[in-house]
Amino acid sequence: MKPIAKLTVVGAGPGDEELITLKGIKAIESANVILYDALINTSLLEYAQPEAELIFVGKRKGCYAYQQDQINELIVNRATSHGHVVRLKGGDSFVFGRGAEEIDYAKKFNIETYVVPGISSSIAVPAYQGIPLTKRGASESFWVITGTTKSHQISKDIALAAQSSATVVILMGMGKLDEIVQIFSSENKSDTAIAIIQNGTTHREQVGIGSISTITSIVTKKQLSSPAIIVIGEVVNQRVALNSIKQEVITQYV
Repeated sequence: MKPIAKLTVVGAGPGDEELITLKGIKAIESANVILYDALINTSLLEYAQPEAELIFVGKRKGCYAYQQDQINELIVNRATSHGHVVRLKGGDSFVFGRGAEEIDYAKKFNIETYVVPGISSSIAVPAYQGIPLTKRGASESFWVITGTTKSHQISKDIALAAQSSATVVILMGMGKLDEIVQIFSSENKSDTAIAIIQNGTTHREQVGIGSISTITSIVTKKQLSSPAIIVIGEVVNQRVALNSIKQEVITQYV
């Protein structure tokens, strides 16, 4: 009997393997094929069936295992031949994850399509550092912006965001950090607080905190690089002190 062609786009969360939804785990467990990205925690693949086919299709700074057109074709081919394909993406697949594009393509071939939302790194990574994106008296809203557009240029929205009092969260922006600093400096925001969080929510997490005028030297000193999230705004100064959730649980039972 021919399998039912089905695609489920799953958000794997920001990096910590426990920050995935139960629905996401159930999708992985039921998959015949899993196409996974570079930023997912590969320990999540242990939930897959032993016979499931696991295919790495990740991208890292211009290095592509597959081009997007090839990924689209792979989804259709594997769904048609194997049945349930899970497209496992870091964070939330509808926040700079191209999940909607892949669903649109699959629908053209009468493939059943589903989505499992994920915890977006744009919110979770600052939270793990005690940085609230909104806080009364400090920020009433926040922007989430890609640092680099499809044409590899800096997003024009960053200049607009720099004119506001909102918290600004920039993903994929490390390659444009000098330009970002220049934009905020031109808005007389050299003293504005900024945090750069690399490999957020994982054991490899590194953090640099300073101001627009000092962050470049901090990045150099701490050797921060991609993947990292940039958070700009007064909320960085108002971050709260946190204990590790895991440590707290262990302490309770010792």
